[in-house]
Amino acid sequence: MESKEMESKEIVTRAIEFRKPPRLPFFLGGLFDKIEKLVPGIPNDLCDCFELDRQKAGWFFDNAAQDDWGCGWATTEKENMGQVIYNPLAVWSNLNSFIPPNPKDNFYYERIGDIINKACGRYVMVTSHFNLFERLYMLHGFEQTLMDLYTCPEKCEKIIDMILDFKLEMFNQLYRRFKDNIHGLWLTDDWGTQLNTFISKDMFKAIFLHRYKILADAIHDYGWHFHLHSCGRINDFIPFFIEAGIDVLNLQQPRTYGIEEIGRKFAGKICFQTTADIQSTLPKNDMQLVKKEVKELIENWSTPEGGFIVFNYGHSCAIGVKEEVERTMFNSFYELANFWRTHSWQKTHNEV
Repeated sequence: MESKEMESKEIVTRAIEFRKPPRLPFFLGGLFDKIEKLVPGIPNDLCDCFELDRQKAGWFFDNAAQDDWGCGWATTEKENMGQVIYNPLAVWSNLNSFIPPNPKDNFYYERIGDIINKACGRYVMVTSHFNLFERLYMLHGFEQTLMDLYTCPEKCEKIIDMILDFKLEMFNQLYRRFKDNIHGLWLTDDWGTQLNTFISKDMFKAIFLHRYKILADAIHDYGWHFHLHSCGRINDFIPFFIEAGIDVLNLQQPRTYGIEEIGRKFAGKICFQTTADIQSTLPKNDMQLVKKEVKELIENWSTPEGGFIVFNYGHSCAIGVKEEVERTMFNSFYELANFWRTHSWQKTHNEV
């Protein structure tokens, strides 16, 4: 079946499940109208929904207020996601009386149906920011969390399990309302610096791995895919993500990970959702550099069976990227959309 006859939903699903999609799928995000004008003809195969993240005080992206967990937000100078400046569980004594938001509250779900109805054959993905680690340190404080994971892990795990229970009930509510009209969930946990992960492999395995497996099992039981975004050099954790059952990794800093290294170790084992590097490539506004990196990504991270989704960072102004560079990136990916139909597969990927 040719790509023009195949629904976007099927193209994305085949890419994730390594079932030979007819072309690369494209995830252009909620800013599709802008991108459509910038690069007409580029498909938008994923319909993304952020409404699960809407807070009663407003969007955390641009609202200096407390979110539904009581975390206080400040806005950033440039339009982008803000940052947490108040941690309601900074003091352990607050934990005994802390009440998380109600995951059954219809407020989180009442706008999702309208977005799904406009999907028009696209793959529907619901975003749920701030997973186990991110919400933990937003509640307790970043530096304090890194220390207390060592000094009093049982208290940290109590918060983590509260977050886990909240997420699981949210997913249950999503399924009860929308069932197979949803195809994937997009969760976030930034796990690394530019050099390494925030915590050791042993600590991740002891505290977080089995809880990620619980999340993945629940998501898969509903018939959905598990997409995980994580920034930083998280190379050491990718085997854990694969073991847990995560289907798609959203990685936005290919140069930080090492394009050849990631491809050699993990291509064909997990699907990558990525863009040209948002820190070391795109902001340089060098179109030849962007073209070169796009080709390297396709050659190293994708396979003839799939495993690759083109991603749009979506906040180019915040990282100083010119429109002509955005246009170059998308057009370069689109020119290679049929790469594995026109090139022979010659690489050998080593075992992790």
